Amino acid sequence: MPKISLRKILVTSTALLTMALTNGTALAKPDLKPITVKAKSLEQLHSLVIHQNGERVFANAFRGAALNTPVNIKSVSKTILALLTGIAIDRSIIEGPDQRVLPLLGKDNFGDDRDKLTIDHLLTMQSGLKSTSGRNYGPWVNSNNWVDFALNSPLVNKVGGQFSYSTGDWHILGAALTQASGYSLHRLAQDWLGNPLDIVIPPWVADPQGRYMGGNEMTMSPLGLARIGDMVLNGGKIDGQDVVSPNWLKTSWQPRGRSPFSNDLYGYGWFLTEYAGQQAVYARGYGGQMLVLVPELQLSIVIISDPTLPARSDGHFGDLEQLLESIIETIENGG
Repeated sequence: MPKISLRKILVTSTALLTMALTNGTALAKPDLKPITVKAKSLEQLHSLVIHQNGERVFANAFRGAALNTPVNIKSVSKTILALLTGIAIDRSIIEGPDQRVLPLLGKDNFGDDRDKLTIDHLLTMQSGLKSTSGRNYGPWVNSNNWVDFALNSPLVNKVGGQFSYSTGDWHILGAALTQASGYSLHRLAQDWLGNPLDIVIPPWVADPQGRYMGGNEMTMSPLGLARIGDMVLNGGKIDGQDVVSPNWLKTSWQPRGRSPFSNDLYGYGWFLTEYAGQQAVYARGYGGQMLVLVPELQLSIVIISDPTLPARSDGHFGDLEQLLESIIETIENGG
């Protein structure tokens, strides 16, 4: 499928949010029977939820847990943490993306490029630190201090330079939010997102110091995740209540890097792309967990897959992208 260009995203990032705020276009109810057949045929896919204009269009658990049961959303957690960061900025708990990280954590300077590390660098995975993901994930989570392990990893790029996928960056960010707010990441997630959206976010994996993992292993029901998508598409509001500012969403959807794996652009926790000719943003987690938003059509699409199996572009993830193309074309054309 064609990937959206940097220039196109730069021109239209404001338009994406404008589409969300103006509620898109109400379309006739489509015939999703072919989508059901296609989704059910994907053996790794567990459940599919489609909302349009905040209303449920489709929801089915083909296998695995029920739609209202919290499941592991893997690295979709990074996008949730990006939303929490925006709320923390809205509430003046942290100053903004340019705030230095080491003072927030109460850490001394390293005397090198790490001293320049900001919230922005963590949100964009441009910390310059050696990645803790992939083959480095095991040694990292088996260490006795995940924050210190990540911060003390070798600098392999300049801070603010190359995009390098790393859950360690997000765990540092989560620890900074915890330090600045005085509350656990789980408490922030439940109070700031779960309560206003009327969804349950259970506790998840914590490090040896008791800090909940930032950027992975969060659990949430497919229906709850779709509701988060509805809130984002509604400009950060739900049921008339402000959750996160539209300005933060606009900022989050501005491209700041590019994934070397998918070649999609990356903002603050969101990948930026195009499906079936429609601009879209998405959150992605290992195994094929996805939250996909198509602002012009007011679509919030949740895909939950087997979290224990890989989902590569030439495998399950490629199948999911084809499914998304079909969903968007079907809904846009009214079935």
